[in-house]
Amino acid sequence: MLRALTHRLLKLLLWLILASVLLVLALRWVPPPGTALMIERKIESWGSEQPLELKRRWRPWNELPDSLKMAVIAAEDQKFANHWGFDLGAIQAALQHNQNGGSLRGASTLSQQVAKNLFLWSGRSWLRKGLEAWFTALIELLWSKERILEVYLNSVEWGDGVFGAEAAAQHHFGVGAPYLNRQQASQLAAVLPNPLRWSAGRPDGYILRRSAWIRQQMNQLGGGHYLNQLKPRYPHWWPGWL
Repeated sequence: MLRALTHRLLKLLLWLILASVLLVLALRWVPPPGTALMIERKIESWGSEQPLELKRRWRPWNELPDSLKMAVIAAEDQKFANHWGFDLGAIQAALQHNQNGGSLRGASTLSQQVAKNLFLWSGRSWLRKGLEAWFTALIELLWSKERILEVYLNSVEWGDGVFGAEAAAQHHFGVGAPYLNRQQASQLAAVLPNPLRWSAGRPDGYILRRSAWIRQQMNQLGGGHYLNQLKPRYPHWWPGWL
């Protein structure tokens, strides 16, 4: 009986692994209709007096401004073009910082944030971190870097019910995402550590200082030339790991 139960559990695990691989592979080309974080925020709002209206509109890669792409990389993951989903140096530094009693610091790459926001729930647990690592590895294996950043910019939270670059640009600045200028792009990137606390459209002194630092980092990374490193070296239909 124990052997039969073990066999069934292993079979279920294999089916779940296969399903996750096929899902991530499909999203290499299909725009995700939503994210797990959006669902979570909607469910949370059911207990409040005012229902939450989710705002999101997909913008393909060539309609997203280079300034926003670079601002997010400069702010969140400067080694994005070179790592395989995990910045081991940043993880080690964050662990050391946290062990020394500093304010809790994370070290998530853009790939990890895509995995978490797209497929998983909020919170801290070993199960969620393990699933995050699994989906991060799949994303890095099956998607190009351009695709990872494209999905990130169309899925990240930029305010209460505001998801993705287009909704954020409209909400904070009254323009479409393709028309964001460098200052606006850097302010959007500056609030990403806590977009529910800070406003890109009404920045305080800290956000203005952080956005100025982000623009400086964008220059040091090479500006738009950095994005050439993200271009796939194979046809769009070809598996990225071959």
